[in-house]
Amino acid sequence: MKTAVLGSGAIGCLVAGYLKLKDEDVVLIGHRESVQVIRKSGLSISGVRGDFKINIETAEKLTSQPELIILATKTQDIDAALQENKEFLENAALLITQNGIAADEIAARHIPKENIVSSIIMFGATYSGPGKVIHNFDRSWIIGGFFKPDEESVKKIESFLGKVFPVVVVGDIKGMKYLKIFLNANNCIPAILGKCMQEVFSDMELSRISIAIWKEALDIITKSGIKLASLPDFPLERLYKLTSLPALEAAKIFSLMMTGLSKEPLYGSILQSIQRKRLSEIDYINGEFVGLAQKNNLPVPLNGKLVEMVHQVEQQHRFFTKEELLHNIEGLFN
Repeated sequence: MKTAVLGSGAIGCLVAGYLKLKDEDVVLIGHRESVQVIRKSGLSISGVRGDFKINIETAEKLTSQPELIILATKTQDIDAALQENKEFLENAALLITQNGIAADEIAARHIPKENIVSSIIMFGATYSGPGKVIHNFDRSWIIGGFFKPDEESVKKIESFLGKVFPVVVVGDIKGMKYLKIFLNANNCIPAILGKCMQEVFSDMELSRISIAIWKEALDIITKSGIKLASLPDFPLERLYKLTSLPALEAAKIFSLMMTGLSKEPLYGSILQSIQRKRLSEIDYINGEFVGLAQKNNLPVPLNGKLVEMVHQVEQQHRFFTKEELLHNIEGLFN
């Protein structure tokens, strides 16, 4: 399947690289700096599957028609990426990989809905520089229809992606995408502090904040009438259990979950964007809870303050200390 991966960050490089290792016809579309580095030195992948140096075709925009476009930009960059490559969109299947639920709707402004296949990435990767990525942990790639994609396209994509990752095809991907936001919502804390997830979540006070994020968000989701659906690697019952336990007990369990994710330092997508001096996707993660709360006249003090603090880090290029974080959110949760 002739494939283009739009976006040369952690996920884009990882997916494109693994497909190329399977001798697939793939081109990686990225910013000029990444394109120049990869052309000169190749694409480097290290981590849980070993170390690889891969020669791969790269470009700043599409120049020929692919069958499949894997959209691996940040959500806030989708409009620009699709506009830049609009002449090749109509005759390709478009696979959404972004966190949150906004990406599908944004893409639908550029391409027929039946061409769009949605997905949830459960594996993890870290961008460590242009053309360099660390594969932190291996899990499944979930695909399904946010709209009503062509069933043959879904089957072809399932078979194709199955060459490089375990693929799970689902029906209720929207409910799963909302649950995935919960898993990403705690990335705001490492982003505010400028530290890796293992360091942050080995701290019980900070892990308690994560449980409070979930409690507030679950109340908003429930009162907004949104139905969550279990993920293959994270059943819905786990969210309900952790948010019903005493705070310290839940924090201990959460801490074990997060510190055991990867042997390599794991920074999360929000902090990785900030480290690259780019805007993060915070508005499409914790900001999704804030938007739902505002729409339904519900309180959202904790997630609202954390979104505000991430934007401060983006603008001021200075991370908060733990003490500053605790002071800013004092009294916003039990």
